[in-house]
This record gives sequence, structure tokens and C-alpha cells, in this order.
Amino acid sequence: MATRAYWSGRIRLALVSIPVDVIPATKSSHRIAFHQVHEPSGKRIRYEKVVPGIGPVDADDIVKGYEVEKGKYVLLSDEEIDEVKLEAKKSVDLVQFVDQDDIDPIYFERPFFVLPAGDSEDADEAYAVLRDALKKTRKIGLGQIVVRGQSSIVAIKPCGRGLVMETIRYADEVKKADTAFDDIADGAPDKELLELGEELIKKKSGKFHPEKFKDAYTTALRELIDAKVEKRAPKAIEEAAPASNVINLMDALKRSVRGDSSRSGAAAKPKAKSRAASATARKKPAKKATKKAGKSKRKAA
Repeated sequence: MATRAYWSGRIRLALVSIPVDVIPATKSSHRIAFHQVHEPSGKRIRYEKVVPGIGPVDADDIVKGYEVEKGKYVLLSDEEIDEVKLEAKKSVDLVQFVDQDDIDPIYFERPFFVLPAGDSEDADEAYAVLRDALKKTRKIGLGQIVVRGQSSIVAIKPCGRGLVMETIRYADEVKKADTAFDDIADGAPDKELLELGEELIKKKSGKFHPEKFKDAYTTALRELIDAKVEKRAPKAIEEAAPASNVINLMDALKRSVRGDSSRSGAAAKPKAKSRAASATARKKPAKKATKKAGKSKRKAA
């Protein structure tokens, strides 16, 4: 079953117009959602809309309200809100290009796949030109999109053989990092500690493979649900080994870089054995010499 388009329109770069379909790049179906259930009857709990002191109300009597003071609301009808909604635009104008690492990741919100629409060879070629030009210049195209009456900033990026569109938060939606980190102490860490930290990061560096990261909680929940349906005991889910309780930072970093603190002790034992073996080897020739001396004395007698 084909994924329904989140938005269909055109990406415009100056006089170049590219017809596209935009579909969600993420899914939430693997997440487990719970309902509240009345245990004695096994039926799902429904909620009534009530007004304190009045009781249940009809849906026709409900309007939207914005709280301006505690308990005081400005009431807005659906018609009034619809009048404010922006007219849906069928194009995203790329008005600026920035370096790929110029935007703080905290601003990125939700990714979508951008697919070429229609059967025109010119449109396919224009799509490929935009994709490859973004790759070679290592740039991101910025524009704005209107969906369901609301405007969002969007970034157009190359992604493999295609393009990705990510919605971006507005400036007033993001908290300032400098105020969030006010209580963190100033000062640089110890140089040796920093070098050990860098060495540990280099040791564990590699390419990102998302399939290696497993959602153990969801897996355990699914197994618990399946076990209840099948009326059996749930299977044990393999968990990561607990972290060791190392208090000294220098010791923790050194042991982490080594990989296993027990290896140094294990490596010392073979050396001790080799020394004992060499001592034995030195004694053996002396015994052989004594035996030869005894034989020669008996011959002489």
C-alpha cells in the first residue's frame, strides 16, 4: 500500500520548478500504545466532557479558548480561526542555501522523503540536478511550506539517490542553551583526563549503523503481551551488562581505554611461568653432567 503524501507541490529554485510528493520518513507503528481499561469488565474507559458544577455538556456547546489569565479565556470559533489560517501554497521557494553543519541539530524537527512526481523527463532531470548540486556544494536549501493552514521552515537536503525535507523550528520555539547550562562550572578539565577521553572516543569511533541499536523496552513489552495472549511465561530478554561502580575518574578512563582491567593481571601470569620454566631448563643440564661423571668413574674402576 502506497504511503499517502503529506504534501504535494513544487520545489522552486529561481525559474526552475520541480514537481514533488512529500511523504513521512518516519513511522511510529512499532511503538506500543496503551488504553485505560476497566479491569472487572475488561472494557475500555471513555471520557465524558464535563464542566465543573454543571456536568456533562454537548459537543455543540464547546468552542476553543485561549487562557489570558488564570481562569479567564478568550473564546474563538472555528470560523474565526479558519480566517487566520494561511492559504495553502503549492510551492516551496528555496530562498537561501547554508552549509550542512551551519544549523544546530536542535532546530530540526521532522524528516520527510521528497520524491519526484509526474512522468516528465525534464522534471526528473531537474530533481537530479538539485540533488547532485546540493551534494557537491555540501549545502542545504531553505524555504517555507504551508500545510493545513500553518507555515513551517523547511530544509531540503540530499539523501542517497533522493532528497529529504526536514521541518525546522522557529527561533522562539527553541530555548537558549546558555541559560540552560548556567549552573555548569567553568574551567577546562585536566589535560591527562582529556587525552584519555579523546583516546576512548577514537577507540569507539565508527560508522553509524542504526540497526545495531535495539529498543529493548518495546521488545520486552511485546514479549510480555504475546506471553499473556498465549498464556505462558514471558521469555527473558537479554540486557546490557550493568556498568561498574568506578568512582575515580582517572582509573575509570584508563580501564575503559584498556578495555578490561583484568587483562593486565592475566598477562602477568604467563611471564611468571616462563621464568620458572627457564630456571628449570638451566638446572636440567647440570643433572645430565652429574650422571655422565658417575658413568666415567665406574668405567675407570
